[in-house]
Amino acid sequence: MDIRPMPFDHPDAVKLNDEVQSEYAARYGDEGDVTPLDPSMFAPPRGLYLLAYDGLGRPAATGGWRSQDENAEGYANGDAELKRMYVVPEARGLGLARRILAALEEDARAAGRIRMVLETGTAQPEAIALYTSSGYEPCAKFGHYRDYENSRCFAKPLTRR
Repeated sequence: MDIRPMPFDHPDAVKLNDEVQSEYAARYGDEGDVTPLDPSMFAPPRGLYLLAYDGLGRPAATGGWRSQDENAEGYANGDAELKRMYVVPEARGLGLARRILAALEEDARAAGRIRMVLETGTAQPEAIALYTSSGYEPCAKFGHYRDYENSRCFAKPLTRR
């Protein structure tokens, strides 16, 4: 697999974003994740968006981070928020999500961010398992879905210990 930086509005990123939105809608019975996102949020050095391509050059996985600082939605200064982690069904189980997650954490750390945060939901147990096995711990709720009962928020320090 080839993992490379790509703009959030690149056609392959848009394709996978549409797929993950369909999966969210099916799992939660709604319209998907309506958190407002703009391609500029993922532009270095205040963010990064990654796409993984399989051996045939097809987009297989995606994920990004964007800078957050203290605000009314519950973020803290120095936060990097993980967004749009997704692996196409036929590429699941190959460790792609874990590789993308590690690359995003390293990039956010290099950009001076001190904590990676993410929001997921109870209908995504495999995501929760990935994050908790990668050192993420439950934290105070933040973001667009902070008032939703099935929302779960996690955080992991990015500072080297």
